[in-house]
Amino acid sequence: MREQRSFEGGGDNGALYIVPTPIGNLDDITFRAIDTLKSADLIAAEDTRRTLQLCRHFGIETPVVSYHEHNKKSSGLKLLAAMQQGKAVALVTDAGTPGISDPGEDLVKAATEHDIRVIPLPGANAALTALVASGLSTEHFLFMGFLPRKQSDKQAALEAVKTLPYTLIFYESPHRVIDTLASMETVLGDRRIALARELTKRFETFLRGTIGEIRAFLEGEDIKGECCIVVEGGTSEADDGGIKAAWWSELGISEHVDYYVREQHLTTKEAIKRVAADRQRPKRDIYNAYHGLSGGRDGGD
Repeated sequence: MREQRSFEGGGDNGALYIVPTPIGNLDDITFRAIDTLKSADLIAAEDTRRTLQLCRHFGIETPVVSYHEHNKKSSGLKLLAAMQQGKAVALVTDAGTPGISDPGEDLVKAATEHDIRVIPLPGANAALTALVASGLSTEHFLFMGFLPRKQSDKQAALEAVKTLPYTLIFYESPHRVIDTLASMETVLGDRRIALARELTKRFETFLRGTIGEIRAFLEGEDIKGECCIVVEGGTSEADDGGIKAAWWSELGISEHVDYYVREQHLTTKEAIKRVAADRQRPKRDIYNAYHGLSGGRDGGD
């Protein structure tokens, strides 16, 4: 066990400061964040160009070094060595709080393992900003970050959380958001969501409605800016002593498999696996039914 007393001396080691930066509106930076960036020995930035713009705006002259997903191992070792020599390093991300869906997590872990103080500052965060304005429950929520890019992995990730009663928060890029909403509609059902984009900026936009409504609206839009999707939590399938019918209940097995191939762009093998999971039947049964082999039954159950 180790105890960190953040402001009672630092021994021979320096410190790693987690410094949130604005997600859009520069006025959202805190006085403490500016003071920390000015007093640090180094600023470790995911995007040095964006961080240098921020520094110029606030008159910050601290040296900025690169630390991102593709150089985090080599750069992380250099930053760790600097902190072990007593240097103070301020970690920033492109926007928002470092360590959330970015490589800052690895630097924090390395610092804690070497008994270097990690001192977090509160500040801007896109997920919570979207959540509190979503109109959905904030009592319990689960941050999911970015879903996997591969369709089958994305489906599996959504399957894992579809029955949870918690509000779900996702990040997504503008060029993948429509496909992600289609996957959500298939796996989670047509739930209520809020989609936020351009948060804190001039063109900040919230779309509130069902997944299907928002997906259809975005089909004709020129989508810009990273999106934050807040999704209503799942509910029990039990309803007044009965069971709600699954979305696929009126489809035969072949139709069910073809739906995933056509709408979700899965391979036949992946689609058969999904159908087996939906229907809670062996994959071999689904395979045989789909290919018209003996032992399979292309029915609705």
